[in-house]
Amino acid sequence: MRNIPSELQSRLASGVTTLCRVWRITRRDGAVFAFTDHDRPLPFDALTCEPMTSVRAGALEKSIGLGIDTASISGALNSEAITEDDLARGLWDGARVDLYRVDWNDPSLRVHLFAGHIGEVRRGVTAFEAEVRGLQAALNVPVGRVFSRYCDADLGDARCGKDIENAMFRGEGIVTEVLGSAAFRADGLEAHTEGWFARGRLVWSAGGESEVAAHRVEGGDAVLEVLEPPGPVLAVGAAFSVYAGCDKRFETCSAKFANALNFRGFPHMPGNDAMQARPVAGEPMDGSSRNS
Repeated sequence: MRNIPSELQSRLASGVTTLCRVWRITRRDGAVFAFTDHDRPLPFDALTCEPMTSVRAGALEKSIGLGIDTASISGALNSEAITEDDLARGLWDGARVDLYRVDWNDPSLRVHLFAGHIGEVRRGVTAFEAEVRGLQAALNVPVGRVFSRYCDADLGDARCGKDIENAMFRGEGIVTEVLGSAAFRADGLEAHTEGWFARGRLVWSAGGESEVAAHRVEGGDAVLEVLEPPGPVLAVGAAFSVYAGCDKRFETCSAKFANALNFRGFPHMPGNDAMQARPVAGEPMDGSSRNS
């Protein structure tokens, strides 16, 4: 049940309305933006809602029960409010989104229709589209630890305990050739073997981070591929730091990082084959190790 102000209810009952939609977006860094589908700027609390000339709100899909409400926001990458650089740096990831129905003759008369957070953001050559997920999406997030064979710590964090700020696990390079929107050749990483930085973290000196998808050595030069195009920061001469990758396996933790004591997974946990095993005639059934 929505709380509709009595004055707004009277105007709705009259059959003649002056309504518009207002989207208020609060980023995790504290920056707040407001947009409206009205044709002129609209005061809204301490904000000024800008007409959505370069940003467009999609349809709002409501679900019953614990289903997740969804909406979308799309626009041009030359928008003054939502820039390609900010999207590439992840500044809009997880931003809070509130949708209101507002009387543009009296913006104090409003109804809150939807609340959620920005989820997946897809970027094209000239435009972007952001998925907005309702607050119910938080119920789908695992809480607590997941017991598996793989480590659930992040390389270099307090639970991992490994110092990766040394030359063995950290490299500094400069882009010498751009091979595509998400691949480049780099100088300065010759001391590291192929695959050393795969699944690692890359930090651009100009700002922003990328996840390394592949690390190859071609003709003595390092070639790196990242999961997502980093945008304009990828250019010849761009400097970066890159950290060794970890695939979360116990064998890698022990051999590559010599950090087996801090491994946060359960490498000896029985798998599905052990759970489904049953006695077989002719095999030992004396309770001894199954690996012998």
